[in-house]
Amino acid sequence: MPLAAIDDVTLDYEVRGEPGAPAVLLVMGLGMPAAMWPDEFVRTLLDRGLRVVTFDNRDSGASTRLARLPVPNIGAAMTRAMMGLRVTAPYSLTDMAIDAVAVLDAAGIDRAHLVGASMGGMIAQVVAALLPQRVATLTSIMSSSGNPAPRVAFGDMRALQALMRPPPGDPADIDAIVDHLMFVFSVIGSPGFEQDAAVLRPHLERVARRGLYRAGTARQLAAILASGDRRPMLHNVEAPTLVIHGANDPLVPVAAGRDTARHIRGATLEIIDGMGHDFPPALMTRIAARVADHCLAT
Repeated sequence: MPLAAIDDVTLDYEVRGEPGAPAVLLVMGLGMPAAMWPDEFVRTLLDRGLRVVTFDNRDSGASTRLARLPVPNIGAAMTRAMMGLRVTAPYSLTDMAIDAVAVLDAAGIDRAHLVGASMGGMIAQVVAALLPQRVATLTSIMSSSGNPAPRVAFGDMRALQALMRPPPGDPADIDAIVDHLMFVFSVIGSPGFEQDAAVLRPHLERVARRGLYRAGTARQLAAILASGDRRPMLHNVEAPTLVIHGANDPLVPVAAGRDTARHIRGATLEIIDGMGHDFPPALMTRIAARVADHCLAT
């Protein structure tokens, strides 16, 4: 796949769809490569006449692994964040937002619809706030505004513990990594929809083969914690905005979705009953169609 470059970071990206069609940039969440986007989600966007751009964030997948940078103490960083103290990080969400724009530049796209999930939603928010001329619409899924209020910022402790649980020590042990991911999604996934292992496991195997990087995930999480409260920044977002959030998200509370929509002028909020912090197959057509409608309405 082609590469975008920004300073000492290269970003592995892929463009699918007809040249000249409206472009959608999908930005994935914490630690996950672009392979985490469900095939059905991408296929629905393509079927609706959109051109889909995906990429691996820095420190994940086939993009640059910044091994020269320190690995943050996430326990200490989370404690400081919970106490309202400043958190430092090897890089910021703004740096990751600049990465996203570098992908658009490399693909020759001046303006795109931005769709971000979880941390990807935060990155997309930053792009929309700082570079409004590059963003046609914004869709923020299962994400937050950085509001530090406990009821907004922190989910269920079991979900947080599952997310922080270290993966197997051997990165070449694909089966063990997939077992780990299956456990994580059994905790943070959608309680209103049965988890179909026959569908989920092959998908997570593809994610594992694409590449998970524990040190990179720690740096990404530190970037989230260091970004602080983005609510003042969100007032600068001009793009038509759709906020989608699961009513039963155990990791990023539904209050975070409501708070995000409240601080973006004119944002539309859609809360989905039974949805957690994942993309259950039963919701794929509904969510993808809703995103496509939002993009094509402009």
